[in-house]
Amino acid sequence: MGLEQLLHQGLAAQQRGDQAEAERCYLDVLALAPHEPNANHLLGVLRCQQGKSTEALDLLGKALAAVPQSPEIHAHYGAALHSAGHHEEALASLDRALTLAPGQAEALNSRGMVLTALRRPEEALLSLDQAVALAPAYAEAWNNRGIALRDLARVEESRGSFARAAALHPNHPHIHFNLGLVCRIVGKLAEAAEAFEKCLKTFPDDRAVQNNLALVLCEAGRTAEAMTLFKRHAALGGGDSNSAPEPDHKRKHDREQNAYITQTGLSGEAGARLSGPAVNPDNDIAAIAYRWRTSSPQVVVIDNLLLPAALEALRQFCWQSPVWKKSYHEGYLGALPEEGFAAPLLAQIADELRETYGAIFGAHCLRYFWGFKCDSRLKGVNIHADFAAVNVNFWITPDEANLNPGSGGLINWDKAAPLDWDFTTYNNDEGAIRAFLAESGARSQTVPYRANRAVIFDSDLFHQTDEIAFREGYTNRRINVTMLYGRRRSHEGTPFKA
Repeated sequence: MGLEQLLHQGLAAQQRGDQAEAERCYLDVLALAPHEPNANHLLGVLRCQQGKSTEALDLLGKALAAVPQSPEIHAHYGAALHSAGHHEEALASLDRALTLAPGQAEALNSRGMVLTALRRPEEALLSLDQAVALAPAYAEAWNNRGIALRDLARVEESRGSFARAAALHPNHPHIHFNLGLVCRIVGKLAEAAEAFEKCLKTFPDDRAVQNNLALVLCEAGRTAEAMTLFKRHAALGGGDSNSAPEPDHKRKHDREQNAYITQTGLSGEAGARLSGPAVNPDNDIAAIAYRWRTSSPQVVVIDNLLLPAALEALRQFCWQSPVWKKSYHEGYLGALPEEGFAAPLLAQIADELRETYGAIFGAHCLRYFWGFKCDSRLKGVNIHADFAAVNVNFWITPDEANLNPGSGGLINWDKAAPLDWDFTTYNNDEGAIRAFLAESGARSQTVPYRANRAVIFDSDLFHQTDEIAFREGYTNRRINVTMLYGRRRSHEGTPFKA
């Protein structure tokens, strides 16, 4: 078989997705003619598609040396440089390709990707607009255009671009993933769930897809389904790549937990849904709703939140389950849903809170939730506000563990985070928060710790853990559960998660 025939056979195989056959043909050509530019070019493109960017650059470099004025080779060489992380060099190569042949939609698409990687989204969008104008059915370019628009915070336009890409390439999981992300941002939860579910069919064990779908299902009110997905996500492992040594308070906790499980003979399986109610129906619900409506700022305290069986079951889940994986330097540990803090009992409590206190939650569904477990005397959570509409914070450790009944709870300020502050500012910038509270004459209210007490408040209000002084011992550690409902308003008055 001649070289020309081998090249045609290889190209046909590559176009139908048979990479093995294409590779065989190109290698056969290069065995006979090592410097044949077309074989080096096409095999270089194939190596780039396979993620072998070093080999791709070597092959494409040989092709370019033989045909230095080829716009196609310059374009593919630029794409390979981009894949290898050499973005500035990639941009120069793509610009050279477009100088030689200005109307290359593929080169314009690659240029847009490179500019996105260089954090130049306005320029990226210009290139991608040109790409889709030249080739309107170019799904990859529509997808990349959506990314550039998302980076420019033009989220609705981004959603439209991803939707166009998905219509053109309905079986492409990465396009559906991107569409799901922006649909979630704008609150199109049914569309987001559909997009992530399509992606999950292709990648059933992808943790990012599982986590995002679970978050969408939570916010859509499908709490039990979300918990199942969070647990699948946690079971796959691989969530924490941090190789730093664990802090002393984390190692101490884990030793105490292992000893507790050994002494009690418990299996660690806990947190099942109860056959009866979990949230106490005998509280004065009408009075609590009235306090919520008339308080300014909106803060209500509810004692005896859970029925005794639910409280004990939740304690056992928190004591037995190895879900306390996130360490905070102040001295507390976090348990997150995607890492296993996803018991069916938590879904039951979250749903029953909405049903029991409808006057507080309205249409707001569970947005996110976590548990915190403190060391006996180290600090709790610093001052912050949260990314939600309604915050539920409740405590489950027995009262006798608290050495100071007048403290150990929560401090709330009567000032809300400014609506034009972003998440980093209102959640983490203690200096800016303290300055704002001082300038606005904010006053604080302290709610002392009590077991089975909940503080429900406007999530925009700044708050922090009060001073902690609890007894030593594993089951004496202060545990709180936080559940966030609904979305924080943006300064335009629309829901937005920073």
